Amino acid sequence: MAFNENLAAGQSQPVGARRASRRRALHLATRTGLVAILTLAPLGLRSSVSALEFPRVIVLPGATSAEGIAAGRGSTFYAGDLFNGDIFRGDLRSGAVERFIHPPAGRMAAGLKADLRHGLLFVAGAATGQAYVYDLETGADLATFQLGAFVNDVVLTDDAAWFTDSVLPRLYRVPTYPGGSVGTLVVTGPAADVSAFPGLNGIAATPDGTRLIVSHSNLGAIFTVNPRTGASVPIEGLVVPTVDGILFEHGRLYAMQNFLNQIAEIRLSPDLSTGTVEMIITSADFEVPTTVAKFGDRLAVVNSKIDTGFPPTAATYDVVIVKARGGQERDRDDR
Repeated sequence: MAFNENLAAGQSQPVGARRASRRRALHLATRTGLVAILTLAPLGLRSSVSALEFPRVIVLPGATSAEGIAAGRGSTFYAGDLFNGDIFRGDLRSGAVERFIHPPAGRMAAGLKADLRHGLLFVAGAATGQAYVYDLETGADLATFQLGAFVNDVVLTDDAAWFTDSVLPRLYRVPTYPGGSVGTLVVTGPAADVSAFPGLNGIAATPDGTRLIVSHSNLGAIFTVNPRTGASVPIEGLVVPTVDGILFEHGRLYAMQNFLNQIAEIRLSPDLSTGTVEMIITSADFEVPTTVAKFGDRLAVVNSKIDTGFPPTAATYDVVIVKARGGQERDRDDR
């Protein structure tokens, strides 16, 4: 898929045939490894995450804040500067990082996800109420969508990017294919609570896209949402105070608990009706971590450092790498 770089806010359309042809050629080259090698060589980015050694902390050079993180190919990651919208691209194994995208003034960058199939990067625009789409290889600005009030996080399904709104009981669907239309899903049931900010926050999806999973920060709860009707149902057995970004993989949910400086590793039942916290992962390097991406048996999280203020005033902002199912474990009753 491609988006026109000169779109008005909230509109999208396919780029012309010549651009589409170039995109197909780019995808073909990427599949053969040529483009990936040429593009990522300056950073020392590699195609595998099987090495034993990883840095513990990776500083985002020049960042003024931090919020979102996304997994790219191999050990490549993307991380966002919340308050100025910059996107950093780095390598988890080497620790090399560069500022990849410096967007127009006035943008923000909360949650983000890399669409490897289509070569796109989807970014939630936080208090701007917008979502942005960038070219994953070049960083080109492809599209802007005006969605809602506080667009906080994003997840990808086979055919769409779904965004949460932390002020309104809404989810927004942006198609990842040409000719699709942007949609708004009104959330009903207990997850629709908007009595305090932030409400809906992190978002994940089942592999087949038939159910969405959302975190609700104010309620300290996790819900499933029907993507057709908007009906929400709580996942029973879970109490996750200060829950933020979430990640779902192979029946396991990783839930960031930002001000508790920990990750709850949760086993969900096959029907997603119940959950059990099996482990709490912590690190002395955590400082209000907000979002998480998984690379093999490693988790990469972003330190927002908003304990220093909002906007934060820390000298540096960073990504912390920990082992999944290998962090410090505490009994659930001690949380």
